[in-house]
Amino acid sequence: MLDRVREAISSTLAPWLPDAFVLDLFAGSGSLGLEALSRGARVARMIERDREAYALLKRNVASLGMDERTEAVCGDALDPAAWGGTPADIVFLDPPYPWLKERKGRVSIFAGIQGLLDRVLASDGVLVFHAPRNAVVASEFGQGVELAGRTYGSNAIWYVGHASAEEDDEVKDD
Repeated sequence: MLDRVREAISSTLAPWLPDAFVLDLFAGSGSLGLEALSRGARVARMIERDREAYALLKRNVASLGMDERTEAVCGDALDPAAWGGTPADIVFLDPPYPWLKERKGRVSIFAGIQGLLDRVLASDGVLVFHAPRNAVVASEFGQGVELAGRTYGSNAIWYVGHASAEEDDEVKDD
């Protein structure tokens, strides 16, 4: 993910960041979770399955002195058992792009999003989903969500939250 996209995400998330519990799925090097920590998040639980990426994640956490505020997990980012039991104020979901091109991967991603909304995302939390531009349409997120979508070059960032009781499902495109 480009630095300017990470910066835009961080700016958008400013209201959620102070003292937030962050869940960073498909964490890779940990850049999203570590950025959230540097901007005031309390704890980040980062999940990465690839052994090499996980080793890099651990090195990055240690080099920044974030060991006390980070829970690094080597596991499947879409496995609810890996998410832990703490409600998340912010969830980063940045799956490998090829998964969105394969039916099985795409189904897993959107089932994971529904599971995160049902089980993990705090009632006033936000899920940040990164995908290629034009790879996802709003209807794939299902009912009962509030969406805001933004594009940055070839990147699409979807902000997903629980729809409030008095709102209908809505999509905002900035």
